[in-house]
Amino acid sequence: MFKKILLGILILLIAVTGVFVSYVLLSWDKIYHIPYPELQVSNDSTVIARGKYLVHGPAHCSNCHVSSVEDMVSADEGKNIPLKGGAPFPLGPLGSLYTANLTPDPNTGIGRYTDGQLFRMMRHVVKPNGTATLSILMPFWNMADEDLVAVVSYLRSMEPFENPVPQAEWSFMGKAIKVMATSFHPIENPEPPAYAPPMAATIERGEYLSRSVANCVGCHTERDPMTFEALSPEYSGGFEFEPFPEFHIAIGEDPELWARSPNITPHPNSALSKFRTVEEWKARFRQGRIIKISPMHWGPFSRMTDQDLEALYLYLNSLEPVENDNSETVFKK
Repeated sequence: MFKKILLGILILLIAVTGVFVSYVLLSWDKIYHIPYPELQVSNDSTVIARGKYLVHGPAHCSNCHVSSVEDMVSADEGKNIPLKGGAPFPLGPLGSLYTANLTPDPNTGIGRYTDGQLFRMMRHVVKPNGTATLSILMPFWNMADEDLVAVVSYLRSMEPFENPVPQAEWSFMGKAIKVMATSFHPIENPEPPAYAPPMAATIERGEYLSRSVANCVGCHTERDPMTFEALSPEYSGGFEFEPFPEFHIAIGEDPELWARSPNITPHPNSALSKFRTVEEWKARFRQGRIIKISPMHWGPFSRMTDQDLEALYLYLNSLEPVENDNSETVFKK
């Protein structure tokens, strides 16, 4: 009798596992039919200049959408590197992504896609082929219409570079997480404003930048390493970035070093509290990268305007203080 019960449980487990595996394999690359945003690209030089500032500044597209780790380093240093994509973006046991070619090449870049497909990607995290990607990497769903138009207009104006980019590589675990975790699902009901807050030293502008452009909230919040769901209060730090050996070796650092984002709420033990004045804050950003393996995009952020840096400082200092000592930002496990 006992053996029959065990056999029954085993058969049930096998059946459940089979159903789960089949469900994942059939659903991980689901197609989403989300309408295209009703936005239009502009040829206006002022709009394109605004897009250039965002791409090479607070939105930091220029640091990731290059073709190699070496190019990432050069772009961070301010060199004019073509945004032709292909750089690896490892996600540990989930698999690997490769950054897209953002130049208007008609065969391998965004020249293949309509404006609607590009706007939908930024607004809803749905790729041109209808599948979803990881929302925390593209946190632009509430970027103002005018800024979204500016970014795509600038990308359309760049010189095209032909560069085939590999498809994303997902492990079975990665596919399962894609099916279950909301961070891999589309943003169905974004609430973007038509116009961005004016570039001025205001809390409103700082919140907009930190949430919808620069993604301060994405990295400076502790997150589950698999699902990327938040585990701690926003901006209190603690997000651990596992080693990226190829990048570490390229910059001459230990390939086993981890990085951890610091607390940037106005608590007395936070990283933000070290900057007693906005002038000290701006001076630190103008310095650029100090910790080589820092995942923060210091290069683009160092080139932000004074008004935008001041706005971020005002907004972060307006937050509720959270006690979370993340002073050890570089460590080994």
